[in-house]
Amino acid sequence: MEELLVYAILFYEGLATAEEYGKRLDELFLQNPANEDLLYLEWERDIKKAVVYIRTHVDCNALDLEQFGRNLMEKLKPIYANSLDIKAFASQMYSLWESLPGNIQDMEPFWTLCYADDPLSWGDETQTRSIYEGMLNYYNAPPKSEPCFP
Repeated sequence: MEELLVYAILFYEGLATAEEYGKRLDELFLQNPANEDLLYLEWERDIKKAVVYIRTHVDCNALDLEQFGRNLMEKLKPIYANSLDIKAFASQMYSLWESLPGNIQDMEPFWTLCYADDPLSWGDETQTRSIYEGMLNYYNAPPKSEPCFP
């Protein structure tokens, strides 16, 4: 359900279409036709009701944060790449941050959505872009290793 939660949040924020959601729902349902949530969502063609269902049936405390985060960043990458106005993008990202489940808002990379636009207040678009690009590539970074001491 992590991936559908990403689509639900993005749809709610106007960053994904009903068609994108529907296509991915169909693919997930074909992979797991016995899943009752997916079956319900297949029958629910009113996307606004589907979004409410997803938001109320996902246990946010049991989210696979890595899967959720990877899915979210992969969906945000093309939005960022196609965004010509960094201020408009930043506004959308702050609104997106407000739509995230409260228990993950203060975790990275999600927390970045809240503050990445701060440098714009002093005209530093380059720093804002750097912060967003770091966030978008958060899951591409090599794993941090602990130093070994004999």
